[in-house]
Amino acid sequence: MRIFTAVLATETNTFSPICVDRRAFEASLYAPPGEHPETPTLCSAPITVGRQVAAEKGWELIEGTAAWADPAGLVNRTAYEGLRDEILDQLRAAMPVDAVVLGLHGAMVAAGYEDPEGDFLTRVREIVGPDILVCAELDPHSHLTKKRLAATNFFVYFKEFPHTDFVDRAEDLWRIAVDTLEGRVKPVMSVFDCRMIDVYPTSREPMRSFVDKIITIEKDDADILSISVIHGFMAGDVPEMGTKLLVVSNDKPAKGEALARDLGLELFSKRGTLMMPQIDEKQAVAEAMAAHSGPVVIADVWDNPGGGTAGDATVILEELLARGARDTAIGTIWDPMAVQICMAAGEGAEIPLRFGAKSAPGTGNPIDGIVKVVRLVANAEMRFGESLAPFGDAAHIELNGIDIILNSTRAQSFDPSLFSVMGIDPARKKILVIKSTNHFYASFSKIASEILYCSAGTPYPNNPARTPYRRAPRDIWPMVADPHAAKEGAA
Repeated sequence: MRIFTAVLATETNTFSPICVDRRAFEASLYAPPGEHPETPTLCSAPITVGRQVAAEKGWELIEGTAAWADPAGLVNRTAYEGLRDEILDQLRAAMPVDAVVLGLHGAMVAAGYEDPEGDFLTRVREIVGPDILVCAELDPHSHLTKKRLAATNFFVYFKEFPHTDFVDRAEDLWRIAVDTLEGRVKPVMSVFDCRMIDVYPTSREPMRSFVDKIITIEKDDADILSISVIHGFMAGDVPEMGTKLLVVSNDKPAKGEALARDLGLELFSKRGTLMMPQIDEKQAVAEAMAAHSGPVVIADVWDNPGGGTAGDATVILEELLARGARDTAIGTIWDPMAVQICMAAGEGAEIPLRFGAKSAPGTGNPIDGIVKVVRLVANAEMRFGESLAPFGDAAHIELNGIDIILNSTRAQSFDPSLFSVMGIDPARKKILVIKSTNHFYASFSKIASEILYCSAGTPYPNNPARTPYRRAPRDIWPMVADPHAAKEGAA
């Protein structure tokens, strides 16, 4: 067997002011054929798992380019078309192939393309023809469109949020692909539109039990090859935005459709109960300072670069400074210019510095002060499961007793190694402030005495009922109280 594999992925917050060009992919991951590292990034596990499968089976794995950009705003048209065509040319050169196995994200939006993954998959299908297996692993914070379904044999999505299972799901993807190629199964996709948009953390109930349930169904029912919840991405203003339930059956479309509907309606019945409770910055800082032990982790959930924001909001830091907090570390505030100034000053320097809150309204005010440059690290990285996540040239500064990490490559706070690589022992701090919605939980929960989810400022469109969408559907919850009842009534 000859299998072609490649990766083209990013997550687009269409409300973000930060555009993505080719340099953004090169800063996060750009690996031409054969140059992908041994450890996967979030969307590139199909390559690393594919190497293992090909070695075991004696098959030929033909690697195309792997490109991933950290989430931000609209992708530059030239950047998307250039990377797309680069991979498509590699596929043409590899023909004939027996299968195409891809790593995608699923929430990309580019200038001129509301559905880049649909465009890309359609072009892949045109090259390989109707009979060649095409499949992909995706992030659940994405959009499942009719165009993608028409071009692809099957999809597998991460089940966990935090996304701790991207390697496991790549193994599922390859297991189904191998069984298909060797004639044991015929994957068929069935989709139910839940007609809702929400946030679905699997680190807490009720989503934990729901995901455990679908895992059990996969294990116990031989007809069901895979079940995925496509959460949707509420910051993506596109026509097919929203939550979907996907069942991949072994040539049992009616059974798959019934199961997708049952599970989708069950998930819909839990609407409004899934997201973690949130408090504002005043309450979060007051509770953290009053705690008897630490570290207390304050998650700045909506200034999350993993959702496409800048990660430069200062709202929580302003509150900490106003209350005279000490024994506190902030990771991170994105400010490439401030990092450059610190790099020029050198470790140990005390300099006047203005930093943060440059990207958009609702992110607080720039911070001014005399800071000490404590540590400088070029091309800094933190752990993220089995992978490494870069956060660029970084500066550890100290201001009024608060340790602050400034970074030049936007990245959410995945792991406590973010602090330790900058010379800060996170376990010894009373308060840690991080930028992440829920990906931090898997690692930070191991050291935290308490976790506070904080909604501070307005860097992210986090209330779909009030978000000024122009393209997204308006007939889904929470824009409509019960769109399923309305639909059945109209019928």
